[in-house]
Amino acid sequence: MNKLLIDISTQELPYKFLPYAQSALENSFDSVFKKYDVKFEKLNVFTSPRHLVIIASGLNKNEEDIKTEVRGPILKIARAEDGTFTQAAIGFAKKNGITVDELVIKDDYIWATIVKKSISIEEILLEEIPRIIKSLQAPHFMRWADNDFKFQRPVEDFAVLYNDKVLDIEIFGVKSSRKTLGHRFAAQPEFEIQSIDTYLDEMRAQNVIVDQNERKEIIVKSSTEVADKLGAVIDFASYDELLEELVYITEYPNPVVCEFEEKYLEIPDIVSTTVMSKHQRYIPLYSKNGSLMNKFITISNSIGDKGAENIKNGNQRVVRARLEDGIFFFKEDTKTPLADKFEDLKGMTFQKNLGTLYDKTLRLEKLSNYISDKLALSEIDKKNVLRCAHLAKIDLSTQLVFEFTELQGFIGEVYARKSGEVESVTVGIKEHYFPLASGSEQARTIEGQVVGIADKIDTFCAMFIATQDNKKKRPTGSNDPLGVRRAIIGIISTIIDNKLDIDLIDLMNYNLELLSKEFSLNVSDELKSDLSDFILGRLQIMLQQEYSRPVIDSTLSGALQNLVQYKEKLEFAKNIVNFENFAQISDNFTRVLRITKDFSANNAVDSTLFENNTENALYGELNSNALKTEADFNQLSTKIAEFFDKTLVMVEDEKVKTNRLTLLSNIKVKLDKICDFSKLTA
Repeated sequence: MNKLLIDISTQELPYKFLPYAQSALENSFDSVFKKYDVKFEKLNVFTSPRHLVIIASGLNKNEEDIKTEVRGPILKIARAEDGTFTQAAIGFAKKNGITVDELVIKDDYIWATIVKKSISIEEILLEEIPRIIKSLQAPHFMRWADNDFKFQRPVEDFAVLYNDKVLDIEIFGVKSSRKTLGHRFAAQPEFEIQSIDTYLDEMRAQNVIVDQNERKEIIVKSSTEVADKLGAVIDFASYDELLEELVYITEYPNPVVCEFEEKYLEIPDIVSTTVMSKHQRYIPLYSKNGSLMNKFITISNSIGDKGAENIKNGNQRVVRARLEDGIFFFKEDTKTPLADKFEDLKGMTFQKNLGTLYDKTLRLEKLSNYISDKLALSEIDKKNVLRCAHLAKIDLSTQLVFEFTELQGFIGEVYARKSGEVESVTVGIKEHYFPLASGSEQARTIEGQVVGIADKIDTFCAMFIATQDNKKKRPTGSNDPLGVRRAIIGIISTIIDNKLDIDLIDLMNYNLELLSKEFSLNVSDELKSDLSDFILGRLQIMLQQEYSRPVIDSTLSGALQNLVQYKEKLEFAKNIVNFENFAQISDNFTRVLRITKDFSANNAVDSTLFENNTENALYGELNSNALKTEADFNQLSTKIAEFFDKTLVMVEDEKVKTNRLTLLSNIKVKLDKICDFSKLTA
């Protein structure tokens, strides 16, 4: 079986580019193989800081020419009386790439034999490999030297082997060869690949672990072994992003243990672990009882113990400097209670032309109070919610959050607890920012839920009201000022997950009223429409992974008034399309919707005007059928079908006609509460 190896050796690649490149290259080669009907047993894409590698094995393709017979016009049209071919035959021949002399007469038709020349796997690779590599796209591609082409980083070597033969290809000014890069500190920083079969071992011998999955296993295993010797544990589950980054910034990972003075453990753990994991790419270590230790692991990209002491000393100097700042800011911040810093928010701008964070906090209190009343919270819960709203943004004025902005909310929780605030209030300060990302942790306290919704809806409304005269500044696919898209997703998920009875349209209008009065801004109907359309758009995108578009669209009407009920309608509609007789049910229900489309019922149904049993039966079904089970839907569908079979709606007697339309209109009202059956398809 045929094998392929491509190794693009580059200068150091940004780690965020590597997972994308891995997926893009795998999809591209898979698509090319399918396009040319090339079978393969295995396709692997490996990435490391200086290598993009594709290895495919078991490549196989039918390389014989394919002959296909195509029938053309009937003979009496294709040939004239004198025996010559007509324009129809000439056009048919030209269309199929042959001459009229190659046409064949068979079964009173003319035929063309089309020969599709086979293309070899090698020819495919020569054509497609440069195209695939050059088609890779990512932010911040660069030019180098005097070249016109762009790539993520300059290419040093380009090895392309097909069955261990070098294919003659050139990309970015580099001709293909057997050469590739080993580890920069290896015995052979550049060497020639001997064989596709031994490539991974050859690279390993030069201290490059090409397979990112293997590097991940090495990091987890070696770090765990080191931690065990120290009596420590590593919470890898909490550091997924860190682990991925370590995988993609190393080619030959080695753990090095470092430490810092115990005095820095006085700082809140969230500060220390953020410094270590997010700022410096260190792995924090915890004692068996779960407390943070004054030791950590850095993953070096070195060979063996070479330079380990220098690596250790350098990283310890860096972390001490960062933690020294942290402990200073912490001590300064906690000299006064958190609430005493409230006035400091007056000097912090929330958004241009929309006041300060002090102003925003006052709106948060009003919005939180409004939501609390709508949810009929107890007096204690309402009091705690309002306290949480008052304190929610104060930590933004602290020195520690100014230095570590990603810790907003987390520091507020720590400082509020240290100031003696109620525990649910302190947790709510942190949680009002939740969820921090799609699918991440939700607020579990009512304080975090209510204040979080208030905060996010205010940011959303403020952004839109400030840009109503310049819509280009609103969120787009690549631009999201103030994280508005994320805010809306957070509002929706918080309401649905916690089953909160909140009318988003009502809340949005109240928020707009607050903003318009405070800043003397006009609120147009167009602005309100833009806001609701934006929320609906986010809602639809969120639900597409779980529900079909017809199910979503058929239930969308009124969704923002009660998202919890909307989710229930979604589930119901999702079940309906799986009914065995759904097609018939849909046809019968849609017929009702069509005939009552332009009719408005002004009176109740008058059963004394019924003229046959199908009217009585349908009326009885309307009043008794709760439409909860598949049998209920089948029963109503059957009664509708019988009604239309034996009853003419548009009769001359105006009273009878109106009464029948009223009956059907009542059925429409009942159906509309479930979904719009005109939009619901399987």
